[in-house]
Amino acid sequence: MNVFLWHVHGSWTNSLVQGRHRYLLPVLPGRGPDGRGRAQTWAWPDTVVEVTPEAAATAAVDIVIMQRPVELEGLACRWLGGREPGRDLPGLYLEHNAPQGPVNAMRHPAANRPDLHLVQVSHFNRLFWDSGSTPVRVIEHGIVDPGHRYSGELARAGAAINEPQRRQRVVGYDLLPQLASACPIDLFGIATENDLPQDRLHEELGRRRAYVHPYRWTSLGLALLEAMHLGLPVVALATTEVPEAVPAAAGFVSNRLPVLQEGLRRLRSDPDLGRDMGAAGRAAALEHYGLARFLREWDQLLAEVSR
Repeated sequence: MNVFLWHVHGSWTNSLVQGRHRYLLPVLPGRGPDGRGRAQTWAWPDTVVEVTPEAAATAAVDIVIMQRPVELEGLACRWLGGREPGRDLPGLYLEHNAPQGPVNAMRHPAANRPDLHLVQVSHFNRLFWDSGSTPVRVIEHGIVDPGHRYSGELARAGAAINEPQRRQRVVGYDLLPQLASACPIDLFGIATENDLPQDRLHEELGRRRAYVHPYRWTSLGLALLEAMHLGLPVVALATTEVPEAVPAAAGFVSNRLPVLQEGLRRLRSDPDLGRDMGAAGRAAALEHYGLARFLREWDQLLAEVSR
């Protein structure tokens, strides 16, 4: 099947393109948001093909996956030579994010579009977004397994937050000093001092005693699931989908900071506890967020919508 989509979320796309289809990714000079093309930091398979606007206009496309309002509002139609997803081509809208604003105003941009399918990445997101009459499916994340890398050799914790100073309270950046009073926390991510390629990030996280996930309000972060795959114990706020994703045996999940601080103290002083908790988390993540299940569910949905 020829699947047309923008390279919007690198880690999520990295999982999708491991499938058995042909993936057409828009590319532009400069590789900005509307034309990133293939990843520069992952070795994607040859089935990921870059297409220019001229090539996209006449390309054979079986299904379109949209991920941003701008694509829904006309960008996809312009790239596809006037073919509109939902009318002229089968179309999906994939929503990565939790909604913002008052609960009564959380209407999705693709709401009331029975000609499209809306895909949510978590059951929490499905519950909070108002999708109206648009058919909705939840396909939870699937992770390319980075392997068990926990050593816990450093009596420190790690957190991965992109652009923390811009996002502030949403990602719990303000909570890090309080949590760090129990265990030093090294911050990784875009616009931090430790902006590392993914493989290096996984290596460095694995050397630490725990993974800290202080996010107040976001979709379930792929970095959290990757940390569980790595075998790290988790210390996280009990918000959004986290209580469903992190079993009790895999770490400390609470909205009470003293509970999280005590969890960090215990993990800092007892690497064997972290090893046991991390093993439980890795087993749960492999079972529930493994790549095979993710690709199977996407195959089923693509076949259904394309028909």
